[in-house]
Amino acid sequence: RVPLLQAAGKNSSFNLLELTEAELEEQFVRGDGPGGQATNKTNNCVVLKHIPSGIVVKCHQTRSAEKNRKIAREILQEKVDLFYKGEDSDVFKEKKASEKKKQEKKRRAKENLERKKHLKEMQQLDKK
Repeated sequence: RVPLLQAAGKNSSFNLLELTEAELEEQFVRGDGPGGQATNKTNNCVVLKHIPSGIVVKCHQTRSAEKNRKIAREILQEKVDLFYKGEDSDVFKEKKASEKKKQEKKRRAKENLERKKHLKEMQQLDKK
């Protein structure tokens, strides 16, 4: 899973709560999923826990433990921000805007499909 804000390319412009290393508990465990021996023998899956809120994030997106650590911290920062700020969070607002955009695109596609159907029906009637 790619962090929401990283996918949007707006990670730096959001005002997220800062996390301190003292609030975090980090573990390296074996990942799961496809990969066979490469996955079964390496502990590059990062489990990161934010102690004050109890939020836990597990990240095994890459083979690199360092990259997974960085991604896990970004995901955790977004989740903690959402946990404390709720609807005032930039993460929440971005997610809502993205959902709204998706619904609008779906609605337009449905309208276009209806128009095409109607046009086809009219052409069928003209041929008769």
